[in-house]
Amino acid sequence: MRLSVIIVNYNVKHYLYQCLDSVCRAIKGIEAEIFVVDNHSRDGSVAYVSKRFENVNYVESNHNLGFARANNIAIRQSEGEYVLLLNPDTVVGENTIKNVLDFMDQHPDAGGAGVKMLMSDGVKAKESRRGLPSPLTAFYKMSGLCSKFPQSPRFGHYYMGYLPWDQPAQIEVISGAFCMLRRTALDKVGLLDEDFFMYGEDIDLSYRLLKGGFSNWYLPETILHYKGESTQKSSFRYVHVFYEAMHIFFKKHYGSSRLWLTVPIKLAIYLKAILALIHMQYVRLRKALGFFTPRHRREPDYIFIGSVAAITQCRKLARKKGLSGEFIVGNEKMQPDGHLSFIDDIDVSRNRKYVVYDTDTYSYQTILSLFEQHPVDNVAIGTYSPKSKTIITAEEVLR
Repeated sequence: MRLSVIIVNYNVKHYLYQCLDSVCRAIKGIEAEIFVVDNHSRDGSVAYVSKRFENVNYVESNHNLGFARANNIAIRQSEGEYVLLLNPDTVVGENTIKNVLDFMDQHPDAGGAGVKMLMSDGVKAKESRRGLPSPLTAFYKMSGLCSKFPQSPRFGHYYMGYLPWDQPAQIEVISGAFCMLRRTALDKVGLLDEDFFMYGEDIDLSYRLLKGGFSNWYLPETILHYKGESTQKSSFRYVHVFYEAMHIFFKKHYGSSRLWLTVPIKLAIYLKAILALIHMQYVRLRKALGFFTPRHRREPDYIFIGSVAAITQCRKLARKKGLSGEFIVGNEKMQPDGHLSFIDDIDVSRNRKYVVYDTDTYSYQTILSLFEQHPVDNVAIGTYSPKSKTIITAEEVLR
């Protein structure tokens, strides 16, 4: 078996469906197996996707095991020469997995590889390349020096902003959203540390790969990452889990460092957590009092591009949901530039615009490429699947 793809899911069945659809396209011609570990979802995730993807191996937990433990369960059952850890709120291009595997074959010292992640507006996510959060790197990040000097090899090391986006490069931390791992490397350094419930386990594993003598790589292959559809980032639990993960990592790998380094970083972690909680409560209070006006409070507009049949279905769905939209019949051959052919005519001054592509007439690779070529503020990716009759955006699911 060449590849094992492992996806840990929690209450995001429609995003999981889209992720699986993109993965199945991307592994054509590759001897591969797919595992979905469901962390006790309440939205009927397994029942929903298992009818549509019968060849996937499903593990249904009776409890929320966390990211690390759930992945480890599937890794132990899997047989692939390579293991791909993938978030359910991602979409992979049709060429992405094959190209990453080819690179790993050609670089036997590579323990793992990550890729270029796009946000829903086509902007490249800084988290695609990261450095280890050593005490000094963490200080530069928390003090704001990293954001002020993003291309500095010293101050900007946390996001490694000095590296080129269009070339392979050695990095230190591979994002858990798309983490290709060599099985023999895992056998040597061990699986994910289950002390991390969620967040931090990718940093820890990346560090152990480096200490095990392997190299970690960034590759300029593309995925979409909605970033956090399976987590509730405005909750106390999120703040607690995230900053606790940072504390676990720091204590595990830098706990023996000098006090003048460790004490300020530990205090900064707790301070950041407290400030995050205060800000969260402040936003909630403003909302409750009616003072909070989000940027995209108005209903978004939609531009649908696809086959005649898909456009007909989208018109019906738009009427049903009361959506404001334009409908354009097109496909990759007819309209290879997609929305870029009329991007200058789109009014982005008021409402958020979603360009919704029919995924039967445009490949995921093409959709991601179009948005990456020309990101526009307030214009974001949407998809429509004729099979599931579902519109998916970063903010909502419509069906």
